[in-house]
Amino acid sequence: MLGLDARRVQFTPDLMPSDITGSEILEEDASGHRSFRFVPGPVFCQLLMADEINRASPRTQSALLQAMQERRVAVAGAEHKLPQPFHVLATQNPLEQEGTYPLPEAQLDRFMLQIPLTFPDAESERAMLLATTGSEQAPPQQVMSAESLIAAQALVRTLPVGEKIVDAILALVRSARPETTQDETLRGQIAWGPGSRAAQALMLATRARALLDGRLSPSLDDVIALARPVLAHRMALTFAARAEGVHLDDVITRLVNRLG
Repeated sequence: MLGLDARRVQFTPDLMPSDITGSEILEEDASGHRSFRFVPGPVFCQLLMADEINRASPRTQSALLQAMQERRVAVAGAEHKLPQPFHVLATQNPLEQEGTYPLPEAQLDRFMLQIPLTFPDAESERAMLLATTGSEQAPPQQVMSAESLIAAQALVRTLPVGEKIVDAILALVRSARPETTQDETLRGQIAWGPGSRAAQALMLATRARALLDGRLSPSLDDVIALARPVLAHRMALTFAARAEGVHLDDVITRLVNRLG
């Protein structure tokens, strides 16, 4: 639909970092000269779909760190740039399922949003059932190209943001950290909170939401609507808070309610 070069990787416990980034192989030409040649992995695409990412070991999960942050991969001392645009779309299984590994905090922070997937409503499930079990299936229609997506991303960054919204984003993110929150109760409940990337992600996400809604500037409603998707995977509760039955959603709701 986006007109991007897409690759899918099924993450499994035996998946190695080189299976994602690529590796060097030794080749010998007709004259007997031997040299190494880099063979790119599936990460060299425009849209990488990482299926069940938390089934792989933390070492393999971390293979995406440099790619997601710097848009390049370093192998054997040589750097290889990734295509533009580059996005990672990942799914993960509930941690209570066997064969899963929690993602490192640094890896989680590279994802802009975390969106929980629930079952569709009855009408949507009915439409899906009828559309996928007939003799004919409608092929997906391309609605964008790589160039138009890059242009849209650049346009998002040009949207003005009012001082009130900037202050709300900073207040929300800083109040979610045990080191900077003014709430003594939350300080004892939050083990670790969002870093500066959370504020950056929230700023860009609110701009994009406003643009999709036909508005030229984000509002406080955008901040409130996107608070959970931006913060949920960048925070963790202490063991004592979890033992007392505190839920992360309740903490985020409490923080959002203070915005007005």
